[in-house]
Amino acid sequence: MKVFVTGATGFVGSAVVRELLDAGHKVLGLARSDANAEALKAAGAEVHCGSLEDAESLRSGAAQADGVIHCAFIHDFANYGPAAEKDRVAIIALGEALAGSKRPLIVTSGTLLVERKGEFATEDEGSTSNFPRKSEDAATALAERGVHASVVRLPPSVHGDGDHGFVPMLGKIAKEKGAAAYVGDGSNRWPAVHRLDAARLYRLALEKASVGARYHAIGDAGVPFRQIAEVIGRRLKVAAVSKSVEEAAQHFGWMAMFAGIDGPASSAKTEAALGWRAQQPGLIQDIDRPEYFGL
Repeated sequence: MKVFVTGATGFVGSAVVRELLDAGHKVLGLARSDANAEALKAAGAEVHCGSLEDAESLRSGAAQADGVIHCAFIHDFANYGPAAEKDRVAIIALGEALAGSKRPLIVTSGTLLVERKGEFATEDEGSTSNFPRKSEDAATALAERGVHASVVRLPPSVHGDGDHGFVPMLGKIAKEKGAAAYVGDGSNRWPAVHRLDAARLYRLALEKASVGARYHAIGDAGVPFRQIAEVIGRRLKVAAVSKSVEEAAQHFGWMAMFAGIDGPASSAKTEAALGWRAQQPGLIQDIDRPEYFGL
């Protein structure tokens, strides 16, 4: 299968590209710069020049492929609303190129966007309307119009070598503030997955997904945030300390909401449907290494 991958040189997308190539698929990767193009060529993928904001480049890339995996997102939290809208428009453009065919489109969303009703967020539960990001709504709209669209939900921590997401950001804040903080007693939980496990799930979803299905990439169902802070504190040689909600807002800045959120999630139905199960190290084992924080 020839697969068009957006975000193909990103932290998750590059692992998806490697997983697809190793499984015998061909990859056409979206590249917005010469550096991205060179990275894709070095990996063994074909290059398609364009960007998330160029709808025509997305449509033409998807038109050349047997399936599409959409990993790209503009992670500009200072302008999250506009970034979310660009993502929605991009998904619709990709879907337009696949309309009238059975070629699959795998869209990326997050488990924190789930309107959780029980102990764990599940694949059966829909996304909340409280966040600007509407990736799932766009995928659902396409599926209702006959596009073979489905969703992979990622947890807040997708970890592994080269991580530049939330945990390294927490480490940077801890260095700057001289403390690794958690909110209250730190019992709020973060689900997590290793990037290589996530990449395998994308491939399986591409090969086996049902129209309109939602899949959860979950290795750890819920790691208490205090444990994350304690590893960061030990590795960076700063104290792990509790902060009130008010203090956390000052300590974490824009990350305060994520630091205090309780978002455990299950992947039981994904495992049953696709035969997927996390195999790589869990979050605490993975980050409890000096190299994770550049030491």
